[in-house]
Amino acid sequence: MNKHDETARGHVENAINTHSSPSDLRITDMRIAVVASNYDYPIIRLDTNQGIYGIGEVRDAGHMENALQFKSMLLGQNPCNVDMIFRAMKQFGNWGREGGGVSGLELALWDLVGKVYGVPCYQFLGGKYRDKIRIYADTPQPEEPRPEAYAERVLGRKAQGLTFIKFDVGPHVLRECDGCIIGSPTEFEYSLGSRRRAPGTGRGVTITDKGIARMAEFVAAVREAAGWDVSLCIDHFGHGMMTAKEVIRLGHALAPYGLAWMEDPMPWWDFEGHREVTAAIDVPTAAGEELYLWDGFQELIETRAVDIIHPDLLTSGGMLETKKIADYAERFGLPTALHFAGSPIAFMANLHTAAAISSFVALEHHGLDLPFWSGLVTGLEDPLIVDGYVDVPELPGLGVDLNLEGIEANLREFSGLFEPTDAWNTPKLGFWQPDRKWDK
Repeated sequence: MNKHDETARGHVENAINTHSSPSDLRITDMRIAVVASNYDYPIIRLDTNQGIYGIGEVRDAGHMENALQFKSMLLGQNPCNVDMIFRAMKQFGNWGREGGGVSGLELALWDLVGKVYGVPCYQFLGGKYRDKIRIYADTPQPEEPRPEAYAERVLGRKAQGLTFIKFDVGPHVLRECDGCIIGSPTEFEYSLGSRRRAPGTGRGVTITDKGIARMAEFVAAVREAAGWDVSLCIDHFGHGMMTAKEVIRLGHALAPYGLAWMEDPMPWWDFEGHREVTAAIDVPTAAGEELYLWDGFQELIETRAVDIIHPDLLTSGGMLETKKIADYAERFGLPTALHFAGSPIAFMANLHTAAAISSFVALEHHGLDLPFWSGLVTGLEDPLIVDGYVDVPELPGLGVDLNLEGIEANLREFSGLFEPTDAWNTPKLGFWQPDRKWDK
């Protein structure tokens, strides 16, 4: 063996965790700490019999019970059997935050496997297509709905080095606009506050041509201020606030400003409404953050109801499932952008997944205004974002570890710091045996 081969073998041996025997690895506990944030982060820790633990998180604004309900199913399992465990859990998840427990635990399982074998998670997804991931950032709404104020906020993001920026332009900017809506103020406020409607129905108010033109003024002001070297996308006009015909009118008005996409133009379950809008306008559409599993995306993809699929991997089923969804979308000519609003733990999972997706566009970062965000973990690069990109992690697993001090300083009042969860060790409804009653 030559010197080069000996050196290479040394690198491999150094990467393997020799204190772990993968075949004998077993899950022994699940504990959770809920971080208070703009959207709470229920952070998961899966412990094993060999002192190695995996970390994940329930989707932002979800509940720790979404993960804890699976504890009795996980205890005693070998975490390396990710697909087997995932198949057992996924039947109990659902759309939106109800998919957060299944998805967050999938992250923790892959983190464990990566640590055991000394491999970064993107390798389990087939390797990587890129070394850097393009980031897009959401922009906080200004207090006063003025085009100049929106432009200032977006310029603030550009000053942070972002080359891809999202901002929210919807009916909410028309509150003080005389003649922009038809309907009473009460009906309008009800329209803004509701996120439920039957597909194809309105909420008792109509946006006038003046209202459409006013919304376009916001986008025009942002584009003029940001310049044409920045990708822009918009959000927050869907969720039942606008009918398909109104969104189509808006899409025509916004075509000159070169938007990367209009996000969630219709309620998430209204695939036909999305298809109608997508077919009628020149601005690309993106949707999918509430959809669960490949099955949930199938119709959206096969009907080309949107131009860009937009899964949140903490709802869509975790890293591998999201990779499968993206690969299927690519068959139909649809690229993938990743929605994300969680902690650095799931952010790292998104980086690994984005690296492994051939048709990837950009990944959302929703924590730029949270001073404690990066301190929740150890192992993040500093600075994290350089010229609008983040490096793909190369450390084993997700590539970060828990910073207990940072987490403890930001706990929700009802949450402890990874305290025992023994009440979830057995199924909540107990089990039946012929000679005994239901155990509780």
